[in-house]
Amino acid sequence: MKVALITGITGQDGSYLTELLIQKGYEVHGIVRRSSSFNRGRIDHLTNPDKHTAIIQENPILHHGDLTDASSIEKIMKEVKPDEVYNLAAQSHVRISFDIPENTTNSISLGTLRVLEAIRNICPDAKFYQASSSEMFGKVLESPQNEKTPFYPRSPYGCSKVHAHYLTINYRESYGIHASSGILFNHESERRGESFVTRKITRNLARIKMGIQKSFSLGNLDAKRDWGHSKDYVRAMWLMLQQEKPDDYVIGTGENYSVREFLEEAARVLEMNIESNGENGINEKYMDEKGEVILRVNPYYYRPAEVDVLLADYSKAKNILGWEPKVKFHELVKKMIENDLDLAKKETQINHRIKTF
Repeated sequence: MKVALITGITGQDGSYLTELLIQKGYEVHGIVRRSSSFNRGRIDHLTNPDKHTAIIQENPILHHGDLTDASSIEKIMKEVKPDEVYNLAAQSHVRISFDIPENTTNSISLGTLRVLEAIRNICPDAKFYQASSSEMFGKVLESPQNEKTPFYPRSPYGCSKVHAHYLTINYRESYGIHASSGILFNHESERRGESFVTRKITRNLARIKMGIQKSFSLGNLDAKRDWGHSKDYVRAMWLMLQQEKPDDYVIGTGENYSVREFLEEAARVLEMNIESNGENGINEKYMDEKGEVILRVNPYYYRPAEVDVLLADYSKAKNILGWEPKVKFHELVKKMIENDLDLAKKETQINHRIKTF
């Protein structure tokens, strides 16, 4: 039985990767930060033996640790002795990285360094996966972007990811560690955090559809991204560590759509007739067929330095890994809307019971 260690196991990618590895017969270990409130909803069906949906009890095995604490990483590495290490943990919100740049850099840049050092000193034969990001391309110098496209990061998050990416290459070349990076473009899912733009759209529109709320706010509607599904992308992570030689791979769909197009597609799936007032920037609003404002543009959500467009050329992953995305844009939006509409309906039922109690 192979043993895998996942940092960021409670996140969107960590939960899907855990499911994949368990299905493939791995013993999975995950690092979780100590908190006064649990944030393990995405893996609860895997770790709670009282639920009928548990796949294998006590798998994954969770360990308290933090990427900002080298001693905890070293201790866990000695206990687990993993065959594969997937480094997914990070302060992952790009806009927030401008507000907490030191924390972002500590968790991403230095966090990656701490994991690589632990591997080098404790289990040098372990294979390592680094979660790199399309945000490293930033102000793109060519389109689409591939593994040879120069980086031009436009946020503390993007800068930190570039540093971690080159650390991974350096440890691969200096110490012979089987270290690979996945330069992943935007990947979303029903498990995406509600503060991320795609989930903000699907969650809020579903609640508006059910009459729970009236409106919400977004930032730049014209930013274009290559949107894929997280479940597809964790499969690419695993494939990278099954290769004889480590390398770096761009992972995306080869298609991009604006935030505006994501919004309009989500409304279409919900059969909501919405229309822009035709203004630009912060003066733009989207109204429903009754003329009620359902979306406002809030300048708070603008980044100090914007990334206008990202588009993946994943031909290397296709040719070497045999990987291709199964879920494209329209199906992704549909899956997310169906999930959040179901949540909104349950919320409506609960509110009704409270009112009639």
